[in-house]
Amino acid sequence: MIVRSKAPLRIGLAGGGTDVSPYSDNYGGAILNATVCLYAYATIQPRDDGKIIFHAADKEEVVEVNSTNELKIDGKLDLLKGVYNRVVKQFSKKPLSFELTTYVDAPAGSGLGTSSTLVVAILGAFVEWLKLPLGEYDIANLAYEIERSDLKMAGGRQDQYAATFGGFNFMEFFKDEKVIVNPLRIPLHHCTELENNLLLYYTATSRLSSEIIEKQSKNIRNNDQKSIDATHKVKEQAIKMKEALLRGELDVFGEILDFGWQHKKNMADGITNPEIDKVYETALNAGASGGKISGAGGGGFMLIYCPEVSRYKVVKSLEQFEGRVRRYFFTRSGLTTWSI
Repeated sequence: MIVRSKAPLRIGLAGGGTDVSPYSDNYGGAILNATVCLYAYATIQPRDDGKIIFHAADKEEVVEVNSTNELKIDGKLDLLKGVYNRVVKQFSKKPLSFELTTYVDAPAGSGLGTSSTLVVAILGAFVEWLKLPLGEYDIANLAYEIERSDLKMAGGRQDQYAATFGGFNFMEFFKDEKVIVNPLRIPLHHCTELENNLLLYYTATSRLSSEIIEKQSKNIRNNDQKSIDATHKVKEQAIKMKEALLRGELDVFGEILDFGWQHKKNMADGITNPEIDKVYETALNAGASGGKISGAGGGGFMLIYCPEVSRYKVVKSLEQFEGRVRRYFFTRSGLTTWSI
């Protein structure tokens, strides 16, 4: 038997960072995101020799260990080990023997939620293999706990839910880890128009999002009013964009992106840098009406909105930089698992 799963990566359209504690605990967060046809994949092949083999195919890393109740978290494929440790502790109650192979369509630190999506995909494969009685909210919350509690990785809560549910979602975040996912029914022709006008541009750089997120959280804990006010505005952006999408008012999409980006830069140091600013300014001069970094900031993918027929001129103008435009399509489904 072979067990497989895949979970889609997401682009953060608005509200990014408001899902991070303590802001979401104190004020409530709101995020609008959408999943795209870039995925994290996981394959489990059961074994009977008492061995565990972890294989991150995209990183060309392999770790082989003896099967035990708990594997040491030592910096080598810790996401894979962390999911295994929680599954054994909470569900199987005994060691498992298998080979786990993973692959992600985008590099780590790209701003598309790669780490959390990979955790969801791996967890989904175990759910399929062991027939665990977990629903969508259960899987997303468990993935969050594995990253934030078990592995002590700083971050928010949107990525796990986006990967699990899929599609366009307006998400609300509250204290005590309460999350409400509101799926948005976006007509196909609006999705197609967004795919045409919204560039996904890879800056050819990556960053450690946890460092930026830790700065952001620290600012909120220290009652940094500039950071708090900026985060309020970013949450307001999510609400504005949700309303514009539902009404089909795509002509204001770029303006709403720019509104959020100007405020997001004030949430913490490191969200932007001279290279990102230069790319953004070049795109605006070529006809784009707005944009932002997808994710915590500092690098990775940028979203750039190109109204009417400005897309071609904007793409041409960005050729002077080392990055590249990545083709994509929106997806309507989230985590998918199957056995063969």
